[in-house]
Amino acid sequence: MCAAGRRWGRRERALLWCVLVAAWEAAWGQLRYSVPEEMPKGSFVGDVAKDLGLELPALRDGGVRVVSEGRTQYFALHGKTGHLVTAERIDREQLCRLVEKCVLRCEVIAEGEMQVYGIEVEITDINDNAPSFRESQKELRMSETTALGSRFPLAEAHDPDSGRNSLQSYELSGDEHFSLAVQAGPGGDQRPELVLAKALDREEAAFHELVLRASDGGEPARTGTARIRVAVLDANDNAPVFSQAEYTLRVPEDVPVGSTLVTVTATDADEGIYGRVKYSFHKISESSSELFYLDSQTGQISLKEDLDFEEISSHKLEVQAHDGGELFDTAKVAITVTDVNDNAPELTVSSSLSAISEDAPPGTVVALLHVQDRDSGANGEVRCSIAERLPFRLEKSFEDYYRVVTARELDREEVAEYNVTVRAADGGSPALWSSAVLALRVLDVNDNAPVFAEARYSARLPENNAAGALVLTVRAADADWGQNARVRYRLSEGRVRGAPLSSYVSVQAETGALYALRSFDYEEVREVGLWVRAEDGGAPALSSNVSVRLVIVDENDNAPQVLYPPPAPAPGAGWAGVELAPRSAEPGALVLLAAGSGALRGVPASHFVGIDGVRAFLHSYSHEVSLTADSRKSQLRLSGGSCCDTLPARPPPDEPAPLLGEDPAGARRADPAAPPVSSSHQPFPAARRGDKGSGFWPSDNKCLQTMRVNEHQASCDGLETRVLGGVCEGLWNQTQEIWFAPFPVRCPSVVSCNVSFGFPGKFGPSQTRCSSCIGSPGRFLLCACTLW
Repeated sequence: MCAAGRRWGRRERALLWCVLVAAWEAAWGQLRYSVPEEMPKGSFVGDVAKDLGLELPALRDGGVRVVSEGRTQYFALHGKTGHLVTAERIDREQLCRLVEKCVLRCEVIAEGEMQVYGIEVEITDINDNAPSFRESQKELRMSETTALGSRFPLAEAHDPDSGRNSLQSYELSGDEHFSLAVQAGPGGDQRPELVLAKALDREEAAFHELVLRASDGGEPARTGTARIRVAVLDANDNAPVFSQAEYTLRVPEDVPVGSTLVTVTATDADEGIYGRVKYSFHKISESSSELFYLDSQTGQISLKEDLDFEEISSHKLEVQAHDGGELFDTAKVAITVTDVNDNAPELTVSSSLSAISEDAPPGTVVALLHVQDRDSGANGEVRCSIAERLPFRLEKSFEDYYRVVTARELDREEVAEYNVTVRAADGGSPALWSSAVLALRVLDVNDNAPVFAEARYSARLPENNAAGALVLTVRAADADWGQNARVRYRLSEGRVRGAPLSSYVSVQAETGALYALRSFDYEEVREVGLWVRAEDGGAPALSSNVSVRLVIVDENDNAPQVLYPPPAPAPGAGWAGVELAPRSAEPGALVLLAAGSGALRGVPASHFVGIDGVRAFLHSYSHEVSLTADSRKSQLRLSGGSCCDTLPARPPPDEPAPLLGEDPAGARRADPAAPPVSSSHQPFPAARRGDKGSGFWPSDNKCLQTMRVNEHQASCDGLETRVLGGVCEGLWNQTQEIWFAPFPVRCPSVVSCNVSFGFPGKFGPSQTRCSSCIGSPGRFLLCACTLW
């Protein structure tokens, strides 16, 4: 019962150990499989998809792949089943001839998850190799005086298989004089020796033919044979002796080819041919035989090919010294190869992105790197780095794998493409390094709104422009790229004089050109304010606005119109009116009363712009004037044939000349259908306030009471004025700038007075005609004579 309990305890411990090992392997993503060697290509190794929980769609899309160490890929991943299969026939003896347990490692990379899983596949041995001897025939020379029991080393058989399939036993057949002894070597190998079991007699037999057979433990067993020929010689009683039983040396792996590594020495006490010593390798591996050369005469061991610490770090040799009588001695040579920093780190890009969005969060994985260094110690310690100025950093992933991740947010407008250089350097002195360049393009995100070239725009557009005229062009730029940087323009909503803004102006969506859709009239619209919006092509779109001020520039596009008196109802007909104006009335207070109307009408003041910038009233009239109050003469009649003149006017320097003046208080607008005035005639010079004259301004309230005006088509120039008596005095206008010089006449008088719309001229004392103007400042409607 106790024994059974102990056995059950051992089973429980073994089971617990297996569970712990499996849990450790699962936690570290490590899978282990085994497969026999020499299996055909495509043979099943393990169900990776099931063991790692991978999705089959990811396998079919190529998102999972297998990477093996070295240049040869021994395994592949079946895309449909998720099975790990052999990529080619595997020969265990070729891969692992120096190790007992042959294990191949590979990694499964899941690119979508950026995960790496390690896999170890043990290649199990099959009995596919028979034991073999390096030499199929061997000749030994023995003195007939050789003592019984003497041992002679025989060539060892070699079987590259392992375990039970490797070399297991030797057999000797052919002669009773010899027997076989097998010694165990320090590494567990078997060393056959030929033992003299019966004294030799050359006279009886000069040669002995033997067969040495080597067998492995396979099922069925394989064998190999070597023929041994023993020649019996005359007596040679001294064998060579080495100076030391074992030679030990350390050699750096970069020692030049042809260098002598060590010289072995053996001596023989015999003389002549029996005392002449020759050297040869007795036991040497195939790889060592390719590297080392032994001079049979001098015993020098030199290098035939370059050493490589990363492939084989130590070599065990056995050297024999033979004399002329076939006596020998054996010595061992142990060569240790020391590492030299002769391998730069190997940096491989296992997976990488070619493009990344500029709004990717920090920590986004952009590449997976694998690094290894075949050197050992500090020479094999690898450090990876990235330039600090770049927005990337390295993170350790799995064993020798690193991830390149973003260290901060990217900005395509600052840097549109990165060439990230990852440098791997070892710890040697001097250090060796290698690098890999990751080309990464930054994809644009619509994070910049269009920006106008100017903070605000303004333009001046002459009125009466052609429809479709280009006003100005607004420009906006977007720092983004592609569709996100494509700017389109449009007008913001607005109204002008109750009409939609879009009926006045339009903007070209692609170029930003602003066009006038209609002809503007300064007298209706003098300024237009609007907003233009620039919008990019992103989703969602970003936009910005800019104000545009459009100033309409006035042009001389309106002829002056006579508002009063109205035109004659019929050709040749006249118009009669009564004017009541006090002598002290201010300029601009002139009113006319239509005959028989019984009411007064205000006459708006206006002046017009004529040819060559001359402002003038261009329609001429002739008049009849009657005086009824405070006059000794009840009636004054002007001559029927009067003359007309055009008087130039200068507006005040700091007052703009409006196209249409405002009506005075209480005035009524004239008929808009009134005909325009006629063309101008000879101008009178204007008089300024500072001009000298002998006249005076009357203080009493005598005034012109009645004036009958008859429109007259004819005009005359240079007609003399008849002065009967009294003084004809000019009146000031409100600007206090223009006035008539006084003339002495007796009242009552009949004066033929030239009346013309315009500014009055200046007359000297010798002239006999006079005129005065009554009207608003700078705007004169009618001229009249004042009589005293």
